Amino acid sequence: MKIAAGAMNSRVTIQYPDATQDAAGQPMPAWTTLATVWANIRHLNGAEAIKADAEVSTVKASIRIRKGPAVDASMRAVHGSTNYAIRAVLPDEVERDKVHLVCEVVHG
Repeated sequence: MKIAAGAMNSRVTIQYPDATQDAAGQPMPAWTTLATVWANIRHLNGAEAIKADAEVSTVKASIRIRKGPAVDASMRAVHGSTNYAIRAVLPDEVERDKVHLVCEVVHG
């Protein structure tokens, strides 16, 4: 299924996990930007659950980007104030010029 150029209407920043050190030399987890790309974001569904006596909502999403930077499942996509954990990277087998990022964002 072709995506019109106008459908890629969201700017998404792809980040990978990195480690820095604090003043005492202790490792601190951090995220480093790999690329900022145009994307098409679709929220697929949501689910709610109770975990540790707190309500947690999980939203699954599909983010489609053009082929480019090497993205893997250890990374995240950031759109505005929303962080999407990338769970899988699927190539577009039909058009071969896009990549589908299967993502999840957990609010809790």
